[in-house]
Amino acid sequence: MNDERQPLNPTKSEFLQALHDRVLIGDGAMGTQLQAIDLDLDADFHGLEGCNEILNITRPDILADIHRRYFEAGADAVETNTFGCNLPNFADYGIEDRIEEIAHAGAQMARSVADDMGPGREGMKRFVLGSLGPGTKLPTLGHAPFSDLRDAYTEAARGLVRGGADAILIETAQDLLQVKAAVHGVQQAFDDCGTTLPIMCHVTVETTGTMLLGSEIGAALTALERLGIDVIGMNCATGPDEMNEHLRYLSAHAPMPVSVMPNAGLPELGANGAVYPLTPDELAAASVHFVRDYGLSMVGGCCGTTPEHITAVRDAVIGSPDSQQDALESPAVTRPAHHHDFDNNVSSLYSTVPLTQDTGITMIGERTNSNGSKAFRTAMLEGDWNKCLDIAKAQTRDGAHMIDLCVDYVGRDGTQDMAELASRLATNSTLPIMLDSTEPDVIRVGLEHLGGRCAVNSVNFEDGDGPGSRYDRIMTLVKKHGAAVVALTIDEEGQARTAEKKVEIAERLIADITTRWGLRESDIIVDCLTFPISTGQVETRRDGIETINAIQEITSRHPDIHATLGLSNISFGLNPAARQVLNSVFLNECIEAGLDTAIAHSSKIIPMNRIDDDQRDGALDMVYDRRGTEGRGGTADEDYDPLQTFMELFEGVSAADAKDARAEALQALPLFKRLAQRIIDGEKNGLEADLDLARDEKDPLEIINQDLLAGMKVVGDLFGSGQMQLPFVLQSAETMKAAVSHLEQFMEATDDSASKGKIILATVKGDVHDIGKNLVDIILSNNGYDVVNLGIKQPISNILHAASEHQADVIGMSGLLVKSTVVMKDNLLEMNSAGAANYPVLLGGAALTRTYVENDLDELYQGDVHYARDAFEGLNLMDQIMSMKRGSQRELTEEQIAAATRAQKKKEERKARHERSRKIAAKRKAESTPAVIPDRSDVATDTPIATPPFWGTRIVKGLPVRDYLTCLDERALFMGQWGLRGTRGGDGPSYDELVETEGRPRLRAWINDLKAEGILNHSAVVYGYFPAVSEGNTVHILPVPDEAEEPDPAAQPVTSFEFPRQQRGRFLCIADFIRSRDEAQRTGHTDVFPLQLVTMGQPIADKANVLFKDNHYREYLELHGIGVQLTEALAEYWHSRVRAELAFADGTHAGDDDGTEDRAFFDLKYRGARYSFGYGSCPDLESRRALVDLLCPERIGVELSEELQLHPEQSTDAFVLYHPEAKYFNV
Repeated sequence: MNDERQPLNPTKSEFLQALHDRVLIGDGAMGTQLQAIDLDLDADFHGLEGCNEILNITRPDILADIHRRYFEAGADAVETNTFGCNLPNFADYGIEDRIEEIAHAGAQMARSVADDMGPGREGMKRFVLGSLGPGTKLPTLGHAPFSDLRDAYTEAARGLVRGGADAILIETAQDLLQVKAAVHGVQQAFDDCGTTLPIMCHVTVETTGTMLLGSEIGAALTALERLGIDVIGMNCATGPDEMNEHLRYLSAHAPMPVSVMPNAGLPELGANGAVYPLTPDELAAASVHFVRDYGLSMVGGCCGTTPEHITAVRDAVIGSPDSQQDALESPAVTRPAHHHDFDNNVSSLYSTVPLTQDTGITMIGERTNSNGSKAFRTAMLEGDWNKCLDIAKAQTRDGAHMIDLCVDYVGRDGTQDMAELASRLATNSTLPIMLDSTEPDVIRVGLEHLGGRCAVNSVNFEDGDGPGSRYDRIMTLVKKHGAAVVALTIDEEGQARTAEKKVEIAERLIADITTRWGLRESDIIVDCLTFPISTGQVETRRDGIETINAIQEITSRHPDIHATLGLSNISFGLNPAARQVLNSVFLNECIEAGLDTAIAHSSKIIPMNRIDDDQRDGALDMVYDRRGTEGRGGTADEDYDPLQTFMELFEGVSAADAKDARAEALQALPLFKRLAQRIIDGEKNGLEADLDLARDEKDPLEIINQDLLAGMKVVGDLFGSGQMQLPFVLQSAETMKAAVSHLEQFMEATDDSASKGKIILATVKGDVHDIGKNLVDIILSNNGYDVVNLGIKQPISNILHAASEHQADVIGMSGLLVKSTVVMKDNLLEMNSAGAANYPVLLGGAALTRTYVENDLDELYQGDVHYARDAFEGLNLMDQIMSMKRGSQRELTEEQIAAATRAQKKKEERKARHERSRKIAAKRKAESTPAVIPDRSDVATDTPIATPPFWGTRIVKGLPVRDYLTCLDERALFMGQWGLRGTRGGDGPSYDELVETEGRPRLRAWINDLKAEGILNHSAVVYGYFPAVSEGNTVHILPVPDEAEEPDPAAQPVTSFEFPRQQRGRFLCIADFIRSRDEAQRTGHTDVFPLQLVTMGQPIADKANVLFKDNHYREYLELHGIGVQLTEALAEYWHSRVRAELAFADGTHAGDDDGTEDRAFFDLKYRGARYSFGYGSCPDLESRRALVDLLCPERIGVELSEELQLHPEQSTDAFVLYHPEAKYFNV
């Protein structure tokens, strides 16, 4: 019988019972108090500078006084002065042999103070928490062996237990693997001492919003909750504001009490060094919020907090001693009920992943398996660990949710291979790991290198379940490390073949794992196993159907159990194309039966609707063993054998990658055609070798002009005809850039005859958007033009200076904002005045229209001005302009002349239509009766007013990307940003096919890489709720009230927003959706005006800029698009949070009206709307200044430029209206 420790029942621990019955008050900082005392380095510290723990031996009187003052201040529990009693810390001082001694002294002294003071409030015992800190070594990064850290924690915990601690507090945790070592060490100490105490664990989340190594709070909870801890919480690194979102998560998901001990704010530099700015009352207010809104069980303080802070927290949360007349009186703050079961997740170091997906099944990547993947096995045997990591990362792109890691290989020391790979995957993969081995020691090594919650593959009864059996040894590890476990339907007689036997063994496994080992059914993944049905052996023909029936029976009996399969077994022996189809069909049948995970190569799974009917029917006949007349829906002959028929269907059919076929076709082309085709295909492999061969026959310049540019012309034609998508165009441009760069070394340095012309490109003043301009740069520069790219926010003086300095032929100006169209107009007038109208001008940008350029701007500019819808229209215009300018030097082809003639004719027709429309509109206006503009529209005034959860602002950091990734608009990203569009004419892939083959796989890979690099850790939100009233067309923002007070409807505004009113239709105005001041004064209730500002931070833009600079054009386009759409997704997600937080008097919320279907957010199926200044109904961008002043976004690294643009660029702000009639409109 295994006696592994379970989380304590509250009735077995006085401390846990107290946490259950009431909110406990913790103490404050020990170090802050010690710094205020004049201590001698030699006499008090014995020369160990900074080693506060030695004071347990040398100056227990000082420490006892600090403990006493915290108890007197209102603390129910104090922490021992043993934070540094760990191996890395004490080894630095050379006193690692004194860990247990010093820990014992610290606990004994604190216990003595608590006992001497007698019972605390309500007769409750005064508690002593044995503190254990992290030290300076991070085992995930290989700084120290797991076992060494664990054993030292055992020594420290033994001292704390013997010294009289009531609980062990593992705090300031920075590395999940370090926490695991600490928990294991503490549990071993309990076994050594013959007693058990509660274990508390506090993680530390940095200002980035994650733990030091990048762990999200969800990953921390998933990893730690199964280790046998009793309380989880947070301490240190930040103040309470930065902890808010993480505590919210713990409150909503933790199956145990939650506690918090924040710093007194973020440190600020004072005259005498760093100071913590949070006052006692401010810490108390935050503690009240945490207890009242999140149901926390213990609140206290960390760095910078003092007895005065703790008194304020005590008074605010449970009431001052004067108010506590007797034990029956209610506390000052009511704590809501807190009941949650354990989650159903596994986790990597970085993030948590549910074992059951909301849609589809959990795919477990099989390619990092030394027995199943030749590429992985070869890399592992050669010690090519980077190649192994590349194979692991590729599975993320393919859509895997977990990675199956198997290093077993005959004659190898699996523990060494596992150590090498698990340690690397710990930080390089964002996916959880399934450790796959038959050797307990290999599993142990893997678990001791991975801080996240793993799954262990696997256990079975092959050699029984007695002491020392493989099953017993692996289950001991599973339990100790809190892992999920794969249970195979194998017993002492071998692998089960029939459904009945599979179910019988599964029931035995489930019963033993849940009773003897204490796991939950949701921790178990049953693998019903299957032999190949493709060998022709009669005895294996029914293996598929027996497995399906077993899955169905097991999952119906045990709904919480997970079911999995190693999918590739079913088709062993068939050719690759046949295997893909059979695997896919079998998987689909198993899913229908209840399978929710599969160990498979996700990219090799084919959707049912893409499998030929005959192939699918043949596969189904094989799976269900329908031979003879049972086959083909009952229409087959008596001698019908589905296996033979299935194999015949795939004779000569290859599953080879289409890329291989293209490579063969490319190599067969003549050299110069091959070079052009390389540009068209974007194929760099072998490019330099072909260029070197070409130089034997042509000059480099001739190669560029005759062959490479010919390829780029085809690319332009294909894009223009809709047969090539933008990402592939950019791959071609990358290849062109690489080819030219290779040839340049063989060209004369002064030879500029290759240039077709020179253009100055710039984003106009006040505009920070440069993706369109940079795409023009890419296309022009790789089609023979010299491009001088000035960047963003360029005044016309800089543009003209550059044009003169570089002797430019053309000027190109870009801008995304509506305001930029006005700037372009002013720039053209300035060019007239400066005598610079000799420059032809290309204009482009999202806010521009062809009509505006060809009519309004063409009339005012004294030179030639052209509208370029995209980069390739810009290229065509440049070809026309430069041919006209250079005459016979660059003659246009007949095709180009015809195209230019058609374009000019269309332009003249558009101008004529525009002039007719203008005259008609002028006539109608002259004949119309002027509209009577009402003071107010017909928007309802009797809708309920919401109450926000707080007044003022809050900042939020560390949001897991998975939370807002659900709000990412894939169509806007894939089609709008990346340019993935279905091929015109139906000859190529459709949009949906491109999404499956290019869009989602590349997005998954990007998110994985960005998470691993920590770039997504910089996302942040600042939002707030402000009292507001309206008067006419104005919304007044009123002063934020003090805590527990209501806003004053008659107060003078702190700022006001003036909004325009429609001059037609319903005559709407934003102010109509806000309660009027008169009504607010009559009812005594103001309206609420939510504001929000979100950012993805600067690093995502920095990475994109590096990609552009390094000529990685496709990646640049993709990352820029991801940044834009993730910002929008975060804004939409936070808008939904705002709706969820706005409460009505009847207990409902504004978010209750949200649609439930997948695209509800994108179709605006929710109450109210989110508005940004500069658009539609609120076009005055100047109003953004007031919004920014109210939110103070510099706290999350966002600033407003003089041109009213947010920096970093991937930031967006808005105000929110929750009135049910509030939707988007234009004025």
